[in-house]
Amino acid sequence: CLGAGCVHIRPWGRMLSQNELDTLLGLLKESNKPFENIAQSFYRSFPKPEQFKVGCIICMLLQDELLTRTQRLVGFYLLYDIYRNETLPTTPFVPIVLDTVEQTKDAVERNFLLQFLTSPPKELPKQSIRDLLASHDPTDVPAIPDLDAFRRMHQEGAPQVSAGASTGMRPTIRDRSGEAHWVQPVVSDDVEQGDGDAARLDLTPEELTLLPYEPAWCRPVPPVLEAAADELFWLNAPHILCEPMWDYTMCADTSLGSEVRELIAKAVKAPLPSSQQQVIFSGLEQDAKLVYHCGLTPRKLPDLVENNPAIAIEVLLKLMSSSQITGYFSVLVNMEMSLHSMEVVNRLTTAVDLPTEFVHLYISNCISSCENIKDKYMQNRLVRLVCVFLQSLIRNKIINVQDLFIEVQAFCIEFSRIREAASLFRLLKTLEHQQP
Repeated sequence: CLGAGCVHIRPWGRMLSQNELDTLLGLLKESNKPFENIAQSFYRSFPKPEQFKVGCIICMLLQDELLTRTQRLVGFYLLYDIYRNETLPTTPFVPIVLDTVEQTKDAVERNFLLQFLTSPPKELPKQSIRDLLASHDPTDVPAIPDLDAFRRMHQEGAPQVSAGASTGMRPTIRDRSGEAHWVQPVVSDDVEQGDGDAARLDLTPEELTLLPYEPAWCRPVPPVLEAAADELFWLNAPHILCEPMWDYTMCADTSLGSEVRELIAKAVKAPLPSSQQQVIFSGLEQDAKLVYHCGLTPRKLPDLVENNPAIAIEVLLKLMSSSQITGYFSVLVNMEMSLHSMEVVNRLTTAVDLPTEFVHLYISNCISSCENIKDKYMQNRLVRLVCVFLQSLIRNKIINVQDLFIEVQAFCIEFSRIREAASLFRLLKTLEHQQP
């Protein structure tokens, strides 16, 4: 639709609300305040996540020549100040600065922008627009550096845009064919009395968007070729009287590894009969690498220990030479103490040499669990299990009792009312007297 000085190609979402747009244009008109004060007001009005989007709005207003001289200078300063701590290749608004330096006929604006490409004077943030214009020397014509070198430097660090996205255009185009009939000319002097605001420019937030209007891809329907004389014709049956019968076993994985993985998944959830356990044991024995692909992770180990401790023992023994065994040990040590977990640890200690720190940590956790449980019946039961477990480790010389003597002795004294704890205490005293 054509109206109010612009052509709307397609309706798009807003980047700013009407109030935010009015706030931005009001900041750009400040000619008496220092640049640093304007920048502080800008940061208070627009938080960090919104500043890039507002910077893009400023670029659109600059490109469409909708701003006065004051607003243009303030707008360029804000584009610089937003990314003043960034390097040139990572500053997104470098292209509009370079294009303006080449195309502008305003000497003040050109000299102002050239400072950003080199190094701005330290006193610039303290100046206002009026101070800047008053200090401008028309005879001072700075040399323009090699702008192509700045472009190459920026392109090397800027993200690449796909060819399809680069073909898009702004969805709103300012119609300047008869602009004088409905928009008053924008003045470029320093005193603006309402100039450059949204109402005077007849500017709406819908006109300012980053979403491009891209050309539609033509995808013509391929023509239907005439059937040749020797070609078979497809018969379109009006009704199908029977359902197709599918062979669901086609392409199914019937290998031993697949069966073991399915049984491991079941073993984590419930106890398996001995026949299915034998299938797992046989599969792990035939293929040593199957244990790495059986689907058992450290997170599933506690469930496997409680439901099928024999399978857990076999899998852990196969994983002993793997770098992953540490993760399984960590889970086993920190899981809730039970008869099955003790059975697994006890079998492992008699089958292989476990790390001493692992065994000590497990014993400490068992003792701690016994001390913290509130149910007296369950406490007595767990104390008996731990005492029998410790006696087995000591008699089989799996652990050096001297390393845990004080902790185990204190445990026995605390639960001396229990027969197994008293028996363990006597064993400790016997070993203590045997020490040379």
